[in-house]
Amino acid sequence: MFSPSACFRRAALAGSVSAFALLPAPLPALLPAHAQTAPRGPVETLPEINVVANAAPTPTSETGSSVTVITGEQLQRTQRRTAPEALQTVPGLHVVQSGGPGGIASAFMRGTNSNHVKVFIDGVDASDPSSATGAVDLSKILTSDIERIEILRGPQGGLYGSDSIGGVIAISTKRGQGRPKVSLTSEAGSFGALNLAARLSGAHEAVDYSFSLSRIGANAVRATPSVFFPPNGAPVFASPGADAPNVFNNATGSARIGVQVSDRFRINATARYTDANLWFPYLPNALATRQSFTNDRHFQGRLEGEWTMLEGRLKHVFGVSRFNTRGWTSSPETVFGPIAPNLYVGARTKFDWRSEFAITPDHRVMAGVERQIETFDAPAFDPETQTAARGRTGNTGLFAQYTGRIADRFFIAANVRHDRHDAFGAHTSWRIAPAFHVPVAGTVLKASYGTGFKAPTLSQLYASYFSPFYNFYANPNLRPEESRGFDIGFEQPLFDDRVRFGATYFRNTIRNLIQIATLPPSAPFVFEQTLSNIGSAKTYGFEAFAALNLTPEFSLRADYTYTIARDATSIATAAGYLAEALRQAAEGTPQPDLLRRPRSKASVQATWRPMEKLSLSATLVRVGGWVDFDRIAFTRVKAPAHMLVNLAAEYEAAEGVTAFARVDNLFNKRYETPIGYLGPGVSGFGGVRLSF
Repeated sequence: MFSPSACFRRAALAGSVSAFALLPAPLPALLPAHAQTAPRGPVETLPEINVVANAAPTPTSETGSSVTVITGEQLQRTQRRTAPEALQTVPGLHVVQSGGPGGIASAFMRGTNSNHVKVFIDGVDASDPSSATGAVDLSKILTSDIERIEILRGPQGGLYGSDSIGGVIAISTKRGQGRPKVSLTSEAGSFGALNLAARLSGAHEAVDYSFSLSRIGANAVRATPSVFFPPNGAPVFASPGADAPNVFNNATGSARIGVQVSDRFRINATARYTDANLWFPYLPNALATRQSFTNDRHFQGRLEGEWTMLEGRLKHVFGVSRFNTRGWTSSPETVFGPIAPNLYVGARTKFDWRSEFAITPDHRVMAGVERQIETFDAPAFDPETQTAARGRTGNTGLFAQYTGRIADRFFIAANVRHDRHDAFGAHTSWRIAPAFHVPVAGTVLKASYGTGFKAPTLSQLYASYFSPFYNFYANPNLRPEESRGFDIGFEQPLFDDRVRFGATYFRNTIRNLIQIATLPPSAPFVFEQTLSNIGSAKTYGFEAFAALNLTPEFSLRADYTYTIARDATSIATAAGYLAEALRQAAEGTPQPDLLRRPRSKASVQATWRPMEKLSLSATLVRVGGWVDFDRIAFTRVKAPAHMLVNLAAEYEAAEGVTAFARVDNLFNKRYETPIGYLGPGVSGFGGVRLSF
């Protein structure tokens, strides 16, 4: 028997309980080998390079859009094992993870929805074609094989198409270099954690290779807040398994191979497979006899060829990628009987070509085309055939981009993209991002303006389901969600760039948001709903930072983000704007905040190398209060602010032998993110890494 509640639960845990929701279309963001090795120790600092902003290596100081780069060295030094941990300090981005490690994790960027963030791993779109909203579950992404994470903020439809209303996260894995090397890592600690990783990499003549295996897991992660239990310890909902801890494990294998066939032609291949299990209590299932269980399996692969012509001035990239997903959800049995497990299956195939031509060293143009096809099979029932829901759709995108520099002072990137979706038709997006370096003062002025859109998911288009008292109808006539946004800011270096600070103001308007709409009942005592493009939202705020590199051994960086994210559904028209203005004047109350968007977030990161073999790091993250949805009372509640302090240390005990340890949530702060899911308390971990 199909359970509608299980479908709703899957969508809610994915982070889409907000004023809006949802689907995809990409561009590879692979970093060349020469830009992948970060310097270590007291050496000359090289300019930071990013690929994600313009789909080509570009100094971040010459990029008009807001970009944050996290290197593999930083991940290793701070000992962040998963993507949610790695993204914790990124400005303009808030990560919500249900129940700590292993729980579903979603990213909200600049106040937009979690499914408005496009995520790539080695150029492959990581969104799940079978999910209700299309939001990426970041908890499944382990970091042991990651070389770089690049975060691009603001609407990016001009280059990346659907899903990039809030921004783009591009993840690149490690590439083999030099002699064959083996790395083995073992770590244990709180919650019964046992984390293992192994990597073999190297290069020989024309071939480079990297193979990685990693596993993280724990069997005692307490995720249920004590408020749900009375003093005698019996669960409020009389659920025998409700107070049980989460148990999770994640095994991931990846491979990356490159072959330089000739001076002008190269072949790249990547593959990644993840098998993740999570056992967790779900309180609203009253009288449950066991925990809920989910198993997610993802495979992604990409094969591409790079062909260089005209002495390097013209470069073609041809690629094909595949993403398969299988999600199994099993709910506890209740007093009303057993609940049949649900199976979600999705697939995406994409073919792409892009070409970049250097008109001059300072002026380049890029153009490309891509075609992708998506399919899904979900446990929803068609009203006529009473069979599982199945769907298929595709999208063809064409894009062009110009990047240029003038007198090493003015830099600009402009792109435009035209998508033709099989379900809703054509959509055009664009972006322009200039940057200017002020003479003498060295001030960097930045700005960007762009548009984005979010295509409806296959589930929203085709997955209907029914029960005796409730009917939900998919809507094959849904239109894409649309956005416009801009940012403008500056950066100021001082004292030979040993001190740098800056700030950026941003603003976004999103309309045609897909929301649930109630229908007139077709029969007495039957509740019926569908989906419709009835929502709108506005977000605005600023990001500020200050970075100090006082000595080669000590660095400090502080970031602050202030975000207003409001439901603007009632003011989608000119008449609505007038009515809303009159209402606010009379009542003095603003529009309601969107869920899970904290107004403030601050972080401080410090790194100190007191001796060559010892590295110490400390991270402080303070997240302000936000509006959330109580998973028991089904009401809007205010989540309190919380602050976390994490410490990490690593020591090179001998050549090829490194010992490391870390403490998370040093002061054992109690917090829930989201409401109803307890964050981990103070925890300690330690281990050793062997390299030879």
